[in-house]
Amino acid sequence: MSEKSTGKKNGEIAQVLHVGIDLGTSRSAIVASNGQRHWEYSFVGWPKDFIARKMLKKEVIFGAEAIDHRLSVDLVRPLEYGVIRDGTQRDEEAVRQLIHHLINLVQAEKGQKIYAAVGVPAEALTANKLAIREAVREYADTLMVISEPFAVAYSLGALNNACVVDIGAGTIDFCVMHGTMPTEEDQRTLRTAGDTVDKQLYSLLREKYPSTRISETQVRQLKETHGRVGKAKGRIVVQMPVAGKFVPHDITAEITQACESLITPIAETLIDLIARYEPMLQERVRNNIYLAGGGSQTKGMAQAIAKALAEYGEFRITPVDDPLFIGAEGALSLAEDMPSQYWENM
Repeated sequence: MSEKSTGKKNGEIAQVLHVGIDLGTSRSAIVASNGQRHWEYSFVGWPKDFIARKMLKKEVIFGAEAIDHRLSVDLVRPLEYGVIRDGTQRDEEAVRQLIHHLINLVQAEKGQKIYAAVGVPAEALTANKLAIREAVREYADTLMVISEPFAVAYSLGALNNACVVDIGAGTIDFCVMHGTMPTEEDQRTLRTAGDTVDKQLYSLLREKYPSTRISETQVRQLKETHGRVGKAKGRIVVQMPVAGKFVPHDITAEITQACESLITPIAETLIDLIARYEPMLQERVRNNIYLAGGGSQTKGMAQAIAKALAEYGEFRITPVDDPLFIGAEGALSLAEDMPSQYWENM
């Protein structure tokens, strides 16, 4: 596994293309050693009938295109809590198609071998490994399944006395780094995550505005656009249709309440993990906590978590700069650096 690929070298095509994939409940990203980087919403759609197929001119569509045409397709969001749902064969096929689509996006050269490192939630490695292996089998020559927060830590170079909190849609994943490969004891997964916030926000808005038709897609967009915690200046007022007429809706309290529901479980899990760390080094970990995932961009989240932990001392919590790609970037770096014993031949 010492071969590395940067696309073309001295006019020749590299033998191996390394790819890092962050397979997420809401979004999936891929980064390759030839410089390609892409992401998609983790949705797959099949045309419902021949009219839809004629209009779309495709047998299967992905991401934003699938969401936009959700009335014309059988729309599947196959990942739940960061793993393939225990549902129908359609879920498994959707993941297979999504991985195939992502790998196609990075434009491997003909004849190149593909070494794929795929990130999954911290506590889903065992359960997900076989399912991911089956999904990747046709499209990669070797596979490595890694935990998503470990991939983030590797991308940051935060390999010792540090902790990553990856706030995704399906799960929140934690990983404490102490200069070695993390073990199960160093990691945690919470199923209270972004989807939980969406469900709570949906219920709160339905209760406050019973005459307004609100979709799950709309709620997710509201959270991603306006999500915040703590006290902030200004109100959040959005226009939503009521009986065909757009009417202003104040959603400030509902957005704040739903987003703040994550703070306590994150703080409690951090304390539990850090308390197990070497006592003389705990302060170093408290000063090297990184927030990743889409939830890391919620306004005020880092400060609110630090405040919730204030009775235990001072914490320095830093949101990452590129939450969309950092997990895939870390997976790519691991794919390029990992010795052969960590890989599976397909």
